[in-house]
Amino acid sequence: MLSRSDRGATSAEYAILIAGIAAIIVVAVTALGGQTLALFQPVTDFFTNR
Repeated sequence: MLSRSDRGATSAEYAILIAGIAAIIVVAVTALGGQTLALFQPVTDFFTNR
């Protein structure tokens, strides 16, 4: 029979998992943010120079 500590993930474990996912998202947005801005810059220029 499983004891209370072996039943599944606790809220602390879920918090660590969510924090890790959030960190990955922050790194991805930081790394790709400039490239994404550069990708849409011609569209911005088109509409602002009309």
